[in-house]
Amino acid sequence: MDSSRDSNKSINKKSDKKNVISKALVCAFPHTIPILAGFLFLGMAYGIYMNVSGFSFVYPMIMSVVIFGGSLEFVTVSMLLSAFAPIQTLLMAFMIQARHLFYGIAMLDKFKNMGWKKFYLIYAMCDETFSVNYSAEIPEDVDRGWFYFWVTLFNQIYWVGGATFGGLLGNLITFDTKGLDFVMTAMFVVIFMEQWSKEKNHMSELIGMIASVACLLIFGADNFLIPTMVVIVVMLTMLRKYDEKRALKESGNDTIKEDLKEDAVQ
Repeated sequence: MDSSRDSNKSINKKSDKKNVISKALVCAFPHTIPILAGFLFLGMAYGIYMNVSGFSFVYPMIMSVVIFGGSLEFVTVSMLLSAFAPIQTLLMAFMIQARHLFYGIAMLDKFKNMGWKKFYLIYAMCDETFSVNYSAEIPEDVDRGWFYFWVTLFNQIYWVGGATFGGLLGNLITFDTKGLDFVMTAMFVVIFMEQWSKEKNHMSELIGMIASVACLLIFGADNFLIPTMVVIVVMLTMLRKYDEKRALKESGNDTIKEDLKEDAVQ
């Protein structure tokens, strides 16, 4: 009897876990549909760009899995075609992907107690995945860890699939492919406009634009990225502290008003 009860409990646990995973999958997939369209097109453009630059489809397929950073992958094409310069390549890669450090800092609290999923979430975080996982309103009955996992996995599958297909399709392309690397810039513009339309308070977007323009003028086009990120983090940290103080002050005023009302009633 005891063995049958234990087996039933284990079956129920497995069934419950499957339900949790499947519910998170169903909830996460709609959030990735807009990224599906963008990543397939961008990934194909990257794969075609690699192919017409002389690389087989294996290169964009592996690089999209290992690097998984669209802007860096586009730049890597010219790096592979230029002279061997590991130090310059390292610095360039750091400058382009440095924004992910700030993404990670913003997600520290959200990734707590995620178990093994946390390592994959950190590895496969990209701009679009960060945008969804940070701002999505997840229902209370959906597991947050599995929601983050499915969003991240779906987005990487879209990108890898698009890059691989583009690499294969590149052999059939006969038109001029000049300017394909501009698609990443277009994607960032779309993401920015989407965030602008979602938020009522545009202070963070304004800080980003002003800091970018100021650092571009001061440091130049080749060196402005990291200073811009530092300025944005400092400004947003100061803004957050100000908002927290204001919230505490407002909550304190509300408490005083409630106490006065209670005293008046008594």
